[in-house]
Amino acid sequence: MPIGRFSRTPGGRSRSATARRASSSSGSPAARMMRRPGSPRPTRPRSTTSKTESTSRPPGNEPVGPGGRGADGRLPGVTMSAMDEIRKEIFANGLVLITEPMRNLRSVALGVWMKRGSRHETPQQNGISHFIEHLLFKGTETRSAQDIALIVDSVGGQMDAFTTKEYTCFYFKVLDEHLDIAVDLLSDIVRHPKFIPEEVEKERKVIYEEIKMVDDTPDELVYDIFSESFWRNHPLGRPIQGTRRSVSRMHLPMLIKYFRDSYQPANLMITAAGNLEHQRLADAIRKAFEPIPNTSSPVPIKPPRTSGTVVVREKKELGQLHLCLGVPCFGAPPERRYREYVLNTLLGGTMSSRLFQHIREERGLAYSVFSSVNSFLDSGNLMVYAATSPESGKEVVELILQEFRRLKEGPVGQSELQMARDHLKGSLMLSLESSSSRMSNLARQEFYYGRQFTVNEILAGIDAVSSDDLLRLSREIFDPSTCTLAVLGQTSGRGLEKVELTF
Repeated sequence: MPIGRFSRTPGGRSRSATARRASSSSGSPAARMMRRPGSPRPTRPRSTTSKTESTSRPPGNEPVGPGGRGADGRLPGVTMSAMDEIRKEIFANGLVLITEPMRNLRSVALGVWMKRGSRHETPQQNGISHFIEHLLFKGTETRSAQDIALIVDSVGGQMDAFTTKEYTCFYFKVLDEHLDIAVDLLSDIVRHPKFIPEEVEKERKVIYEEIKMVDDTPDELVYDIFSESFWRNHPLGRPIQGTRRSVSRMHLPMLIKYFRDSYQPANLMITAAGNLEHQRLADAIRKAFEPIPNTSSPVPIKPPRTSGTVVVREKKELGQLHLCLGVPCFGAPPERRYREYVLNTLLGGTMSSRLFQHIREERGLAYSVFSSVNSFLDSGNLMVYAATSPESGKEVVELILQEFRRLKEGPVGQSELQMARDHLKGSLMLSLESSSSRMSNLARQEFYYGRQFTVNEILAGIDAVSSDDLLRLSREIFDPSTCTLAVLGQTSGRGLEKVELTF
């Protein structure tokens, strides 16, 4: 279905970052409806040209939203191509290839997606998917890291990677005439990495710095505090990059074993979009990847349980109070997912949304305030983020809860509903203009829904959302017993730990 993976919004960060936030989404809110996501959430923008680091967000997920940050949600994978132009091929060893031609372009985006992320890790392995993602760019049996970078630079290409809670991706974007080079490099990186002890230790230090960066970035840190509390005692609540303790204990044999167990054909999916011919690419992929035998076994995942709580963490050096407040929501049927994203859009997904107008424009209490839908294979949440002064923290929380109450008390007006629907549709159409975005969308649709959705299906689904649908959804998800609030900053003496989450 169309709406999906979350990319996340408050903040964002390096490869893991993308991932960290969930798993799917960002970009235009409609496009974001496609993400995130597990999503992933997005991360800080950074150039991907010839990078050997993972990206701050999945390709095609550019943050957009109030205060320069994105409000998320993502329609995972949409295309304006006719469905018969999207081709799916399953090779003998279980590897999946999905392609979409965009013949008006000169570029091709090619990604290898591994269906493992931080939620598939044990507590002792926390952060290992992200660690391995770092290491795969550090050289193969026949190429050094510099060799890889020089090849990409020599054709003006881009390469990057990211890890999320539910998958890991490595991708290249090149001119169509250099697609064979991208296939060769990607297959070499994924099939023949050379785990060099010295590089392992260097990357361990890099990840330590990444962990410290999160601790120094309040909008990132409060999200992690929120996730840990919301998904209590569940892998979804653990940070994608791991902890200093877990990363320090990852030795070379452990990393190699996890790589060999995970990077199996049945766990891999390759997607490509741009000026390409399916059969030619399929032949190249078959030659590069089909020799790998499939010896993987499924990793069982258990759905999380959530219960309401308030978590307050003191950090005196912060000038602002950062807070995340969220409730569970997850719609497996497409029609439910559309409702969640329309509701999110009018609540806090745009500059004309209720939260942005009432908290920032009318009262001047926050620069950054927005809501996002963060969804995974079997769960998700609708979350509000805001940054305000310590003195205004309780007032901002009450204003957010007030909007929850309003949505439960009566139907949304037709003009507000139409604005939200039109915003999602416009954002969606704008998101379809790049090969990177389309490549990502193909993967997300297949990963989360097992099929591709046409643009017309998605537009019709958005248009079908009614005021009564939103009222029923609001009364279902805005339940005080399942609401979680996380607060970070100068909290002492503010009484935030005693806030009553009633609405």
